[in-house]
Amino acid sequence: MRNMADDDVVELTSAPFFNCGEKVRAKYTIRNDGTYAGKQVGDILAKKGEIGYVISIGTFLQKFYVYGVEFVRTGHRVGMRRKELALLLANEDAEERPLPGGNCR
Repeated sequence: MRNMADDDVVELTSAPFFNCGEKVRAKYTIRNDGTYAGKQVGDILAKKGEIGYVISIGTFLQKFYVYGVEFVRTGHRVGMRRKELALLLANEDAEERPLPGGNCR
């Protein structure tokens, strides 16, 4: 029996894994693939371990959820897949609360 790769799974058959306003961490360094305006292809958009908040949830290829994440340190807003993110539980400190206006679009 063949193992299913991540790209074979249709995520849209389930609810999104992350919700708007949730605090997440980048599992990998994310570079511009040419879709981020104002940056060169290959420029780093988020470093491994960088903290951000889910600000939107969209879809890609009618298969995958794409989570719009705003990274706190850089202010970059990057579309990411579930496998690129880890959920962090928000601390009760004021600086650790979700960004205002975290309603999903």
